[in-house]
Amino acid sequence: MTETAVSRHTALYDEHAKRGASFTDFGGWQMPLKYSSELAEHHAVRKAAGLFDLSHMGEINVTGPDAGAFLDFALVGKLSAVADGKAKYSLICNTDGGIIDDLISYRRTSDSYLVVPNAGNAEVVARELAERSGGFDVVVQDQSAATSLIALQGPDAEAILLTLVPAEQADTVRGLKYYASTDIQVHAGGGLADGGTMDVLLARTGYTGEDGFELYIPNAQAPALWTALLAAGGEGLVPAGLACRDSLRLEAGMPLYGNELSMDGDPYSAGLGPIVALSKKSDFVGRQALEAKKASGAGKTTGRRLVGLQGMGRRAGRSHYPVTLDGNVIGEVTSGALSPTLGYPVALAYVDVEHTVPGTELSIDLRGKAEPFKVVDLPFYKREK
Repeated sequence: MTETAVSRHTALYDEHAKRGASFTDFGGWQMPLKYSSELAEHHAVRKAAGLFDLSHMGEINVTGPDAGAFLDFALVGKLSAVADGKAKYSLICNTDGGIIDDLISYRRTSDSYLVVPNAGNAEVVARELAERSGGFDVVVQDQSAATSLIALQGPDAEAILLTLVPAEQADTVRGLKYYASTDIQVHAGGGLADGGTMDVLLARTGYTGEDGFELYIPNAQAPALWTALLAAGGEGLVPAGLACRDSLRLEAGMPLYGNELSMDGDPYSAGLGPIVALSKKSDFVGRQALEAKKASGAGKTTGRRLVGLQGMGRRAGRSHYPVTLDGNVIGEVTSGALSPTLGYPVALAYVDVEHTVPGTELSIDLRGKAEPFKVVDLPFYKREK
């Protein structure tokens, strides 16, 4: 099958095309890679604000009296302990402890959650959740095809959004904490049946290392919201593509499924051991395997662990490049780039645990030439609050 035969379009595809976006296939979707300069888009998010179409992501509603208990079983975290209006980052693993996907779950009420998997894994996660729901009083509904997701990210994100919400909801937006969500109304101008006002699920979450929001709406309302946000942001807000989203998340030390996370890996080697709730009294899928991995010292005393590497020169390592010490391969790069914000190369890599102490000097084999790097604490970049 050809790429065009399998690629889908989001409800905002025409908006991107009008603005001259360059498209790429990602997870079976035609998504904007960049509009003009990925470097300019990256800096805009760090200094002002950027607007992203993330409608390729999945949205799965889990409802019913057993919703919390079910997600405790289906995921590695303890979702039943999350407060109403809060969110939790978690993993869905297979019985061997391999990572099927990393995802965010929003607890709307005690019997209603929204689970958001990555684009390429959305159908797999929806199917896994449905299969795991047997014996629980829950309904699993995949709403991905009907839902759009727009991310407004950057230090100016709050100020921009406040121009579009009713005055009585301004304090709600200002007071929304990180990894929390709420229902708000947004004035998006004409073209809508209700006179320009739409109901939005607003979450203070993101994948850039900056303050910002993710807004969930039905597909039919996405173009109006996208246009209204761009108008409200003026020259300081730019539409941004997946290229700069990748460099932003790398600087923030955030893992990407398919690079840092995979079915062949495990949470402990990826540095995500703390989110595995072995303290849960109830069973969950992959528990036995993950208990064994932790007991074996995976990512701590045995195997490899994900670390940050800072380049001492100007050349960047890329995915799958070998990490070496004295000419011997002791790891592999999963993501790497010249950091636009910091001005030096950064990389995420799995490295043999005995060489993961911050300050350890290693090399990345750049096509036959050893380029010096050192192990550093993550994240590479952390915004000022």
